[in-house]
Amino acid sequence: MTANHRQIRFDSNGILCDAWFFDPGAGGPLERSGRCPVVVMAHGFGGTKDSGLAPFAHALRDLGLAVFAFDYRGFGASGGQPRQRVSMAAQLADYRAAIEAAGRQPGVDPGRVVLWGVSMSGGHALTLAADRPDVCAVIAMVPLVSGPAAGVLAWKELGAKAIAGSTVTAVRSALSARLGREPVTMPLVGRPGDRAALTAAGYRESYLALAGPTWRNEVDAAVALELGGYRVGRHAGRISAPVLVQIADFDRVAPPHAAAKVAFKARAEVRHYPGDHFDLFPDRPCFAAAVEHQRHFLRRHLADTR
Repeated sequence: MTANHRQIRFDSNGILCDAWFFDPGAGGPLERSGRCPVVVMAHGFGGTKDSGLAPFAHALRDLGLAVFAFDYRGFGASGGQPRQRVSMAAQLADYRAAIEAAGRQPGVDPGRVVLWGVSMSGGHALTLAADRPDVCAVIAMVPLVSGPAAGVLAWKELGAKAIAGSTVTAVRSALSARLGREPVTMPLVGRPGDRAALTAAGYRESYLALAGPTWRNEVDAAVALELGGYRVGRHAGRISAPVLVQIADFDRVAPPHAAAKVAFKARAEVRHYPGDHFDLFPDRPCFAAAVEHQRHFLRRHLADTR
């Protein structure tokens, strides 16, 4: 255990996933019967926990919450093959396993779980919160909630030729997997004009500034086929916990209008920021405001459960 966190390995359907546990210590303001709420935190599309999540974890731990930040299978320090493959179903399974593992940590109240997600994991958090009485709050930061809406936004940004090329590569990778071959990969981020998943101007520099030692600029191209069926809105109306949705008004990855529609269905508190997708991350213009809004939201709603 370091001064900041303890490393934990937990099982998700036979795959060992890696997590960091941030312990707030005893006697915090949100304790009840000696136990505190726990935030279960995961990164977004192709991200790893060592790529910008620690500052959020520290800010929430200092509020008196335990934080359990983990890597999905095939990414970062977690096990699993093939590497760098984004499977919606597998990531949701890993998130459920992380919730169970977080609830087993000393001093944690398993009946007061906060789901925290950014980008794609923001969509996962909203999906998983439906019909769960153990979830006491949800934070979805710049959430990706609609694959079709993201595809339309990408078409406007990149053009039909680039989208067609990505689709062909995705089909090639899916066929390779069915034949037992290695998947076809592509860079996660690139410069404008590159063949990569994210190529908007400035995105490569923004992501590389966050990248930790376990992050790889690579993703299975077949994810493009899964995104078409990704629709978080059909679950949002069944969330009973308070929800905070944080929207970057000039987001070029996660369409703001789609996030706003899902937020309405979830009866969420909504905060808007005058920036792009990565501007809510550490060392970016909207980070301080985003963190303070998260702390204020949790302080207000978790105090009500005491």
